Amino acid sequence: MATSRPAAAATRPEGAAPRRRGPVLERAILEATLEQLGSVGWNGLTMEGVAVGAQTGKAAVYRRWPSKEDLVADALRAGLPDFDEAPDRGSVREDLYALCVRLRDVMFSPPGHALRAVLHECDAEAAERFHELIVTGVTEPSARLFREVLGRGVARGEVRAGAVDALVLDVIPALMMYRSKVCGSEWPDREVSDMIDRVMMPLIRA
Repeated sequence: MATSRPAAAATRPEGAAPRRRGPVLERAILEATLEQLGSVGWNGLTMEGVAVGAQTGKAAVYRRWPSKEDLVADALRAGLPDFDEAPDRGSVREDLYALCVRLRDVMFSPPGHALRAVLHECDAEAAERFHELIVTGVTEPSARLFREVLGRGVARGEVRAGAVDALVLDVIPALMMYRSKVCGSEWPDREVSDMIDRVMMPLIRA
């Protein structure tokens, strides 16, 4: 008499994760890449380490991404948030504050930690691979939001005409990046307020 075959679920070791495929597996790999970048940095990141973090085999990683640069580029592209509309709270000071808090939260998110690892650890050749991604995904969108906020300030008479130029638009991102990386600041709300009141407002006030 033939014995019946056990169900597939019964043959799986207790506690073993179900096998993932397609977009589900790819998402797990990309998330593991961001986590690894945030914890061990660009120089410490390996395809094998990502595979362990994603609970898959390294062949599954190499099959989709032939190099570390390709993998990190896709992980950043998938993880970076959309910079949509600028805040509009009725005053340039409050709009700048809300926008800076949003940028602060992005900086200390997993994609933000990953991006900073890439920016500060890559050599010139590797950094070139990410230049366009950083410009189109971060630099240009954030500059657009600051320009929109300051432009509304000009229209309301809060910001002097001619105050909005490329140098002024660089002040907040540059200061936030410098103090977070070099000084270890996590930009609590009080420091965000000080930056706006003591640096930005004197630069732009009508």
